Amino acid sequence: MELVDSNGISLESFVRGLIGIAFLILISYAFSTNKKAIKWKTIGLSLLVQIIIAVGVLKVNWIANLFEFFGSFFLKILDYTNAGTYMILGEFVNIEKTGYVFAFQALPVIIFFSALTSIAYYFGIIQKIVKILAFVLTKLFGVSGPESLSLSGNIFLGQTEAPIMIKAYLEKMNRSELFLVMVGGMATVAGSVLGAYIGFLGGDDPVARLSFAKSLLAASVMAAPGAIVISKIIYPQTKEVNLNIDITNSEIGGNFLSAISKGTTEGVRMAVNVAAMLLVFIALIALINGIFSSIGTVGINQWIDENTPYSNLSVEFILGIIFSPIMWLIGVSNSDILLMGQLLGIKIASSEFVAYAQLADFKDIQNTISLNYNKSVIMATYMLCGFANFASIGIQIGGIGVIAPKVKPILIELGFRAMLAGTIVSLLSATIAGAIIG
Repeated sequence: MELVDSNGISLESFVRGLIGIAFLILISYAFSTNKKAIKWKTIGLSLLVQIIIAVGVLKVNWIANLFEFFGSFFLKILDYTNAGTYMILGEFVNIEKTGYVFAFQALPVIIFFSALTSIAYYFGIIQKIVKILAFVLTKLFGVSGPESLSLSGNIFLGQTEAPIMIKAYLEKMNRSELFLVMVGGMATVAGSVLGAYIGFLGGDDPVARLSFAKSLLAASVMAAPGAIVISKIIYPQTKEVNLNIDITNSEIGGNFLSAISKGTTEGVRMAVNVAAMLLVFIALIALINGIFSSIGTVGINQWIDENTPYSNLSVEFILGIIFSPIMWLIGVSNSDILLMGQLLGIKIASSEFVAYAQLADFKDIQNTISLNYNKSVIMATYMLCGFANFASIGIQIGGIGVIAPKVKPILIELGFRAMLAGTIVSLLSATIAGAIIG
């Protein structure tokens, strides 16, 4: 058995896509702090750009090939990482012999990518790319220079690293601008973890790895205009914007070796944090599921087993039920809405890492519980590509609050809304992708 392929864009997928986009815009509008100040022209243009990117990646060959080219770069990095990992772990790295082991395959990638990012930052490569992207965002959408710099930086850097580039401006930014900085961090993922996602979603299949690399890169790029759409609905700009796009000088190391050392150290810290987080959250879910399963023996488990993809009362079942209406609204097939709802719930409650780990299982049709449609797998890839979860609220308050202490009370005030907005941005990308896939 294989996942059911899409038949291409249809009237139904188009209408479902419109319903999903309208629903997400409506939710954002409901949480808006100043509905009269919303600049719908900016919103419409940003949404159009997001759609154009998706159409290009999914339907235009030369654009798809361009994203595959950049995706192949990530795949090469995975191969180079294996060379270093093999030196330490030997045959444990061999997927054919040991299977995919997260600690051996994903965590080393995070460390190596972190070091490479540090090197690229030291030589000014990231700054130059970010500045070009920021210039385009500022001219196209009319957002401030500091906003666009941070938003562009989030494509490569984490939610606390990107704001460092604008640390000189942070305490001068108004609430609308700070909100976009926070949403940009919530709606994207750092380049250092993209490689890890590609690895455990694609496994040792080069075709699958390239496909996921392309989808993840597209989701990261789409998040930029998407963040503008949602953030400027929820917290519209009412003051004159600062169009300056000068990057704050931030030394990442005194020399080349210092940059490598710092990047490696940060990568190790990140890898340990990811591993610990996965261990704790998956163990906690198992503990809670044990309790729920016992409760369900009164007849609930039997009903769930007979009427849903699940066998008993569980955290996954509850999250699937809660978020399944949203999944239907954004265009997910009826047979997959529970599992997709579960993935969204897990991502918000714990992290995208835990959710992607579950997606890796769900895409395997041989498993007892799995998705049925390839469209759902692709939509999930877009939907989960962001840091929007409860933990990230604390990470942003702590990280950005350190470099700009005066705005910390504002960050606390905006935290929940930023997480909501980041989630909606990822859902918007998934909705658009699903409508185009058909």
